[in-house]
Order: sequence, then C-alpha cells, then structure tokens
Amino acid sequence: MTRSPMRKPPWLKVRLPREETYRDVRRLLRTAGLSTVCEEALCPNRAECFQSGTATFLLLGDVCSRNCRYCNVKHGNPRPPEETEPDRVAAAARKLGLRYVVVTSVTRDDLEDGGAAHFARTIASLRRQDPARPVEVLIPDFQGSPRAMETVARAVPDVVNHNLEVVESLFSSLRPGGDYRRSLELLETMKKKYGLVTKSGIMVGLGEREDELETLFGDLAAAGCDRLTIGQYQQPSRKHWPVRKYYHPDVFARLRDRALEKGLRHVQAGPLVRSSYRAADMAGDVRKDP
Repeated sequence: MTRSPMRKPPWLKVRLPREETYRDVRRLLRTAGLSTVCEEALCPNRAECFQSGTATFLLLGDVCSRNCRYCNVKHGNPRPPEETEPDRVAAAARKLGLRYVVVTSVTRDDLEDGGAAHFARTIASLRRQDPARPVEVLIPDFQGSPRAMETVARAVPDVVNHNLEVVESLFSSLRPGGDYRRSLELLETMKKKYGLVTKSGIMVGLGEREDELETLFGDLAAAGCDRLTIGQYQQPSRKHWPVRKYYHPDVFARLRDRALEKGLRHVQAGPLVRSSYRAADMAGDVRKDP
C-alpha cells in the first residue's frame, strides 16, 4: 500500500508567477537546446530564480545514469555529450546577463571520465566570454576518479560544489551508486590538494536523526568544506522516497548554528534552500576566499 504524502506546511507553499521575465528565460533556454536543474528537479525556487534572470545549467543531457530515490531527474541510458554545449551555455549566460554562473550535470557513469572534460570545456567557454564572472560547478562524484577530479580542478572554477544530500546511514537506500566517504574524499581533495573553495548541500526530512546531522557537519568540516546549504526534502511524486518530517524554520536556524559551531564557514539553511539557491549571494567575493 502506497503511503499518502504528508500535507505540506504553509511555509513550503510557493506560487508560480506569470512574469514576463520568467517566460523569457524559459524560452531562451529551450531555443538554445539547454536544460536546467531548476526544471528537471522541480526545484521549488525555480520561479523566483527565473524571475530574477538566473538559472543553473544542466550539462550532459537530462537523463541520469543513476536512480536516486529522492530525485525527479529522469534516469536511463543517456545520449553522447554534445560538443557544442559548452559554447551554448556561455552564449546563454551572456544573453541572460548573469553575474554568477552555476553549472551542474546529471551523473554520467557511462563516460570514461564521468563528464569531467565537459565541465572543464564549459568553464573555459564561460571564462572566454566573461573572465571576471565567477563560475561555480556542482559536480557528481566521478566514481572517485583522481584523474577526473584533476581535470575539473585544473580548469580552476571559483567554487566546487558536491552534494552529500543525505546522512551516511541513508546513502545505501537513497543514493545507489554513491558512497558517503567517497564524496567526502572528493571535497577534501578539491580543498586540500587543489586549494579551491568547496561547498556541499544536504536535505533533511528523509528520516535522519539529529545526531547524524551533527556527525555530517563534523565530517564536512574535517574535509575542509567551506560552505553548506541545508534544505527541506519535498517528495516529487508518490513513487519517490516519502517525506518523514517537515522541519520548522526555527529548526533550520538551529541547524545552521550547529554547522557553524562545527567549523563550516558559511551556512545557508531554510525550508526552501537548495544547493544553487541564491548562490551568488552566499558566495560573496569567492576569489578572495581562502
């Protein structure tokens, strides 16, 4: 028997606006043949971000090689990478007038390098188009490949983001193909070997305990992670992992304080916070961040 989804509390209800800017952004992306994680993952903030003229570009298609139980992105057999995509992303970023660019991708375990070279080419295209504009990459784990990590690191993104998403005890159930320790090692490598600003994101409400969150905060701090986003999980459909708990905004404030106490330098927490939500506001002047 399928469990009925929990009723959303009022602080999670978001109205989709009809502003012209929102429609213009969607039209431009479709014309360019580009995808955004905003729409593929049904992000609750996509209306706000599109209305403000921002978007998080989704590289390497819209079909993921993994099947995480919380994610609304399609899974299956992805198509080959499109060679022109990096330049199309840069052109779209210019047309949108973005002051801060975030690029992510589906997980591509079918590719030898997991798509690392495609990320590097996209960073290079964005830098040629506007060298002064910061670029944040939200990367998969590349199955722990040191060569893939080096490929991305040598392109020198301003921020390297890799989401843990859930506490360690939930990885095997929710993130098949992923590994908690491997993800921490990626963040540690990017920070301690390559000296890059690092960031991660998690969701709550999937069945984690508060002491497990405390452990996760400590593990991220030990890995040298600079930034963290904490948001409420929302079940995309009945076939996805059910919400176990809705956290009150006051609890997010407490979690933020605990993460800072553990040693993380910048933490954004709230019911509607997502990994790329207001990324430019969170980043500040990333090129001066140690």
